[in-house]
Amino acid sequence: MNLLHVNDKDGEYPDSWYAATSDFLPAQHPLTGDERVDVCVIGGGYTGLSAALHLAEMGFKVTLLEAQRIGFGASGRNGGQLGSGQRNDQHQLERSLGFDKAKLLWDLAEDAKLLVKDLISKHQIDCYLKPGIAHLGLTKTEMQELHDEAEHLSSAYGYDQLTPLDKDQGYELCRSNAYHGGYLDTGSAHLHPLRYAIGLAKAAIAAGVTIHEGSKVTKIDRGPQPAVHTNAGSVTCDQLVLAANGYLGDLVPEVARRVMPINNYIAATEPLGDLADEVLSKDVAVADTKFVINYFRLSHDRRMLFGGTESYAYRFPREIGENVRKPMSQIFPQLANAKIDYAWGGTLGITMRRMPYLARVAPNIFNASGYSGHGVGSATHAGQLVAQAINGQATGFDLQGSVPIAPFPGGMALRYPLLVLGMSWFALRDRLGF
Repeated sequence: MNLLHVNDKDGEYPDSWYAATSDFLPAQHPLTGDERVDVCVIGGGYTGLSAALHLAEMGFKVTLLEAQRIGFGASGRNGGQLGSGQRNDQHQLERSLGFDKAKLLWDLAEDAKLLVKDLISKHQIDCYLKPGIAHLGLTKTEMQELHDEAEHLSSAYGYDQLTPLDKDQGYELCRSNAYHGGYLDTGSAHLHPLRYAIGLAKAAIAAGVTIHEGSKVTKIDRGPQPAVHTNAGSVTCDQLVLAANGYLGDLVPEVARRVMPINNYIAATEPLGDLADEVLSKDVAVADTKFVINYFRLSHDRRMLFGGTESYAYRFPREIGENVRKPMSQIFPQLANAKIDYAWGGTLGITMRRMPYLARVAPNIFNASGYSGHGVGSATHAGQLVAQAINGQATGFDLQGSVPIAPFPGGMALRYPLLVLGMSWFALRDRLGF
């Protein structure tokens, strides 16, 4: 089953609030005939666009192939949260990799946030960038764990952007009795993800990148000069960048064994007017401590954008809005009857340890994917790291790529059923509250 086509109409963005509030890039012509370039990039999301932009600015001739539209995948559908740190918290990284390496990975993640903010400023991308993400726990124990994390990041890493919140302070910010406090990270941010992706594409085109939309890759010939084939043409290159994340399919088995597609869902309510102040008192995003995380924020037109629930079938459910309404109403009973104007699904890529998979598939084939829900900063930065590696400066790419990413168990035949079993168990733990 090809996730590029099964849930969406070819050549069209999903019916999301993001699509409804974006000025689309003019359609870029599909690839026809044969091209010869320095670098070919597969995938028109944050990773591919960032890699292409940075490579072009370094003087490389670059062609980017996108099967659908720019920002069609997770880059144009996600929760828009630009979070701090890596996808694993620093305690996890310290236990598995040691403090020194964990600190280097923290520094990379700080670079990722700064890169996104700098790109938005440099290229004047109008994507409603706003500071602040609150991390809230569902129990008193989880609140204390978040307070401990804030203290550790301050004392061990010198990060001074976290404000601990007790239960009353958490409620003052987020008007839900479901939470027991946590912390507010003013160094993180939230944004309109599709407008950001389109802004990166405009910057890449201005830098000289050739973008072909509607150009699904069907075959890759490896070798000293890889050839990338579509149904209507081919691109021969010196270096190849794989940036398709959850949509790469089985095109490259080495990646498919380590990066698994999974679907997640978001709903946008009607504009809430004064009711918005009874949900969030500040214009910040929120993420909670569930394994199947709830994440939400108010849009610039005062809608609740609420993300939650996952499905382990490749097809999106029919009633996405009502599925998302369930967790939204549990967190905010005051929104139980709010009209849902938009609801959509998206496919992201996850890895076994929920850390990005950066690797050289071959000496001249670079992969960056598997951001596991932490891709706004990580994917943008991965694109820059790939570009730097191709340009002979591979320190950052090699550091991020040194985190071991094991293949999913069961091989190509059983990896998905085993993933479903594991994810279903954690989802049950969420529902039972332990």
